[in-house]
Amino acid sequence: MPRFITIGYGDEAGYERTAPEVRKAAHAHDETLKQGGAIMGIAGPPVQVRNPDASGVTTEHGSYLSAALPVAGFALIEAANLDEAIRLVAQWPCAVAHGVIEVWPLNE
Repeated sequence: MPRFITIGYGDEAGYERTAPEVRKAAHAHDETLKQGGAIMGIAGPPVQVRNPDASGVTTEHGSYLSAALPVAGFALIEAANLDEAIRLVAQWPCAVAHGVIEVWPLNE
């Protein structure tokens, strides 16, 4: 079955202005997907890693890209196709709490 990487963006302000029952339903949806094998996690602080021309590793704390909303979490999900993946993530906390989720097909 095809797999998809998802990146959720959202902030506490958007989360707090979302109705509690909507948030609760979104978290329940997450739990159902986890029980079905989805791998999900909350994003920790990023580290950039570089090794140009294999000349030596350098690291830098912080994200490489910037966005209007911070990265909130990541997931690896299975879905029959992109449309199903979109349907699955449309009920996640970031999607319903004024954030956004990117869905990236994983070409294996």
